[in-house]
Order: sequence, then structure tokens, then C-alpha cells
Amino acid sequence: MNLAVCLLCIILVPLATAGLALIHQGLGRSRSAAHAMLATLCALGVTAIVFVLIGFSWAGYPGDLSHTAQLAGKHFDWLGNEPFFAAGLSSSLLKGPYAALVLALQMFAVGLASLIPISAGSDRWRLASICASSALLAGIVFPLFAHWVWGAGWLAQLTPLFGLPSFTDAGGAGVIQVVGGLTALSVAWILGPRQGKYSDQVATAIPGHNIVLVLFGCLLALIGWIGLDSAASMLFHGAASVQVIVIAINAMLSASGGCLAAVFITQLRYRKPDASLSANGWIAGLVAGSAGCGLISPIATIFIGIVAGTLVTFLVETLELKLLIDDPGGAISVHLGAGLWGLVAFGIFGPTTGSRAALLLAQLVGIATLLGIMLPLIHIGNLLLNKFVHFRVDADGDWQGMDICELGAGAYPEFVVHADEFVPR
Repeated sequence: MNLAVCLLCIILVPLATAGLALIHQGLGRSRSAAHAMLATLCALGVTAIVFVLIGFSWAGYPGDLSHTAQLAGKHFDWLGNEPFFAAGLSSSLLKGPYAALVLALQMFAVGLASLIPISAGSDRWRLASICASSALLAGIVFPLFAHWVWGAGWLAQLTPLFGLPSFTDAGGAGVIQVVGGLTALSVAWILGPRQGKYSDQVATAIPGHNIVLVLFGCLLALIGWIGLDSAASMLFHGAASVQVIVIAINAMLSASGGCLAAVFITQLRYRKPDASLSANGWIAGLVAGSAGCGLISPIATIFIGIVAGTLVTFLVETLELKLLIDDPGGAISVHLGAGLWGLVAFGIFGPTTGSRAALLLAQLVGIATLLGIMLPLIHIGNLLLNKFVHFRVDADGDWQGMDICELGAGAYPEFVVHADEFVPR
């Protein structure tokens, strides 16, 4: 591992958070834009502090201390056992920078995951409860699954446990994107739809207020994703620094496939390309490609991106029109839907020296863990938080916007006319 290259890649990761922040606030209402950006900063701050003080102890890293449990004669590595408050970091630096690099990457990664539910809760999720939910994510939820996959936990040890290949998530399609997407789903369930979104069980279109910022956010996200995928591959899968070139190529190809597929599908269905869905297709391609990063061929990566972009266009419609789940930024479709597809796609296209069916089964074990263990944990945790820190703003705040309600001033006080003021309550 080249220290300088890995460090540079980690430094690029915040650009992915900046990109998602612009996408989420641009796809929401103008009267909640400042609130969305401030929520982004608060979520990043909360997750950084909580993860360094508590979460890193549970997440750990390969080759260090962990908690194990014995079931049916097998040892399951289920939780890290690092000192709290990053107390062991100084002594670890004497042995090398590996632990510090892992901590830095995971600190940014959990921050990225915390932004995903902000999109689903746009225009109605209170700032205090965003901070509380972000703390839960950084202190318990993310570290648990990160240890199982990136910390040499039981999902990374399926070979000695069950004779299967290890569950593989090289760039965080599951650890970051699906975990964040499951949190977004939980938040959307708890909050319910925005006022005026559903009248007589029929969805009313509430378009985003600034598609230019959304599309610019896509470009920023690409740079950050290359850094994220590269650093994670180097730290957790032993990728050489020269493989960053392949990872960058694949990131561009997966994003391109996702965006162009969404452009093509929306052109066919609506006679004109939809810019917001095309932007979601771009991010969906990046999300799906993260599972394999540089381990999958460019041709397969293009196909993975195309499927992700196509999938998102139908998932957004299904969630909004059929399931009546209000997700202003499409975060559930993009991060949960495309993330799950990326994990499955690695089982189909990933390199293997054994049975293809076994590799696919290993990926399905990881997906079953996400849906069967992590989703209930996330939803129960958020339901409990909602009892103490009420998630949803009151009716007046919902109508006048989060900027005025929670911040006391709008983002665009003199320049924007709220077209959605005429949407029936």
C-alpha cells in the first residue's frame, strides 16, 4: 500500500459528501435549502465525533482485537474491541499508519452514510432529530456492519465458517450505501409524506428547486467516489496503488452507464429526458459500481451501471406512486436499490477461483444480513429516538418551510417564488 496515494484518496472523500449535499438540497423545496445544507454539516460533525469516540472501537480493523462468540462449534467475530476515545491510536502509529488511515476513511464514510437519510426526510425532518439519528448511525449501526465486512468480522470469514467465499464489498456499496439507504427508508416511514404530496392517494409532483446544483453535485460526487473506492480497496482488500487507475476508470464507466440509461429510459417513457432522474442514474451507477471497484472488468462495469440507472427510474416511480413513500431526493432508490444490485452484481461478475454459485450465495448472505438484521435494528433504534426527539416538524413548520421554522430565515429571501404554495394541503 502506498501511504501517500491512500491518504490523497481519503482526502478526496469529502467531495462525495459535498456532491450529495448539493443533490439533496437541489431536489428539495427552495424554502428548506439552507436547512438541508446545515443538516449536512451537523450530521458530518456528529458522526465524526461519535465515531472517533465510540464507533471506531466497535468497527475495529483487520488484525486487531475483537469480540467473538461461539455458536454450533464455530467462532463468530461479531464486534471490534478497540479502546474507546481512540485511546490506542498513538501506540498504533508507532507500528505504522494503517489504523489511523482506517479511522480517517471510516470517519468520512459514516458521514457520507448519514447524508443519505437527510434526502429522504427533506422538507420535514427536524435538525435535532437528524443529529440524534446520525449519532445512532455512527455509534452503533455503521460500526457493527463495518466490522463484519471491513474489520475481518464473520461476513469476511465465510470460508472457515461455511465454506463459502468471503462476502465482498470493496468500496462500500453495502457498508455505506445500503446501510444509509435502509436508514433513509426507516426515516421516510416514520416521517410520512410532505403536506400536499398525496391527495386522495394520488401523488402530486413537487419538483426540486435547483437542478443546476444537482447536476454539479454529480460531478463532485464522481471525484469523491473515486477516492472512496480507491482508499477502501487499498485498506481492506490489499489493492496496490497502481490499481487506482482501474478504479477511477470503472467509477467513470459505471456512472456513465447509469446516467445514460436513465436519459434513454426517460426519453422513451416521457418523450424528453428527465434531468433529476438522470442525475439519480449517475449516482446509482457509482453506488452499484462500488461493490466491485477495480475487481470487475470495464465491460461488466458498464453493464452494472446501465442496470442501476434503469432500475432507479422504475424504483423511484414505484416508491412514489405505488407504495406512497415520499422520498424527495430518491435516496432510497439510489442508495438502497442500486447498492443491493451492486452486491448481487459482484456475485455474477466478480473474480473467483471456485464456484460462481458459491460466490453469489456469499453475496446473498450479506444482503440477507442487511435486510434481516440491520433493517430491524435501524428501524427500532429510530422509532425509539422518535419517542424522545420527535422527528417531524409541526404542521405550520411543514407548510412554511424548514428554513423559516428552524433557522428563522430563508435561503433565498428575495429571489424565489414558491410555486408549490399552490399545492393543496
